[in-house]
Amino acid sequence: MSAFDCVIVGGGIVGAALADALVGEGLSVALVEARSIGAGTTACGMGHLVAMDDNAAELALTAWSVALWRELADGLPRTVEYDACGTLWLAADDEELAAVSAKVANYRAAGVRTEVLDAAALYEAEPALAPGLVGALRVTDDAVLYPPVAALHFARRAQARGARLWCGRRVQALRPGEVVLEGGEVLAAGRIVLAAGVASPALCPGLPITPRKGHLLITRRGAPVVHHQLVELGYLKSAHGTDGASVAFNAQPRVTGQLLLGSSRQPGVGTREVEAEMLERMLKRAAVFLPGLDGLQALRVWTGLRPATPDGLPLLGPHPEKPWLWLACGHEGLGITTATGSARLVADQLVGRASAIDARPYAPARFLTAAPREVAHA
Repeated sequence: MSAFDCVIVGGGIVGAALADALVGEGLSVALVEARSIGAGTTACGMGHLVAMDDNAAELALTAWSVALWRELADGLPRTVEYDACGTLWLAADDEELAAVSAKVANYRAAGVRTEVLDAAALYEAEPALAPGLVGALRVTDDAVLYPPVAALHFARRAQARGARLWCGRRVQALRPGEVVLEGGEVLAAGRIVLAAGVASPALCPGLPITPRKGHLLITRRGAPVVHHQLVELGYLKSAHGTDGASVAFNAQPRVTGQLLLGSSRQPGVGTREVEAEMLERMLKRAAVFLPGLDGLQALRVWTGLRPATPDGLPLLGPHPEKPWLWLACGHEGLGITTATGSARLVADQLVGRASAIDARPYAPARFLTAAPREVAHA
């Protein structure tokens, strides 16, 4: 039996970043992944690093995480394709532009740099956009990257400092102090962290995580050229709703000269097939903002299953019923962004240190209650 201070189950970008953080704390760490590092939901993500302000807890975690990514940027391999392009939130009408002032206040209170663009400044920044937009909010320090290579970078760096990687090994069961692999091999662990995304409930029944399916498309090289990640402000009301399928315009420039297009969301859908109807809706929405897309060819279309929680925040911390088990899952569409902050937050708790942000909004105990103690009868 191999023994470790911590065994992390799930080698997506969150698990890999956590392995890197814990090795940096001097802990002995094993990272177990059923396939290859970053091959699951991480490989299906857009790779955006965005500060989001749907609520205070989301903004705190995303803004901190983006800042941590920025600190890492100079040391990332070129293959990670980190591009500090910033995000433009596009206003289609005066009502949407008026809503920008509240977002600016939220961002600035969190220390996030922003700039409001009028229509002239917007079209100077992005000439390929369709006419008629009235302005935009630029979030300066947002970025994009290639998620599976970023996950592999974290895992390899952890491995170089002593972590053990167990790839292609499925976990059969979690028990107090033990991770049982398929085939019966057992890894002894002082702590176990479950970071298996949508697969997490299979290993820990009762977790409030459900799949949200999303479609993505990447084009071949060619016009239209864009310089920022582009998102419609309507994204906040159309794509973040939880009542049925939705689409919104989201386009990213890639360092390869291609465009990555999203986004769609289908709550509760766990199939991975590409659905022509959803793809058509997504592309029609994108063409409203980028008319030059009509002449482009798609290189690849794929789907991903994002692990969603009821309140949209991840589960980061100890399981209240199982003190030997910690959770780092349920990031839905922000796992790439918040991998750095999530890893730091869980690592800080495991070593008993205060974090830069309050950990309580992400505590699993908000959904999971401690098992009632057996009452001794007189």
